[in-house]
Amino acid sequence: MTRKASVVIEHDEHGCYAWCPHLKGCQSQGRTVEETLANIREAIDLFLETLTDDERSAALSREILITAVEVHA
Repeated sequence: MTRKASVVIEHDEHGCYAWCPHLKGCQSQGRTVEETLANIREAIDLFLETLTDDERSAALSREILITAVEVHA
């Protein structure tokens, strides 16, 4: 079964940092967005291997909306 997991990617002075809100503690990094995406996919796969079927289903069934809003600063 294919599921989706939300991933947040932030740029910093060292490249990119990614974390998955669905899976607490699942994070990775890379020099580019593409490298970071590949790394976080691998981290998610490895993380999911440590969960039972019920834990995996519960973690990936939550809907998380990530968006940007305009603010005056």
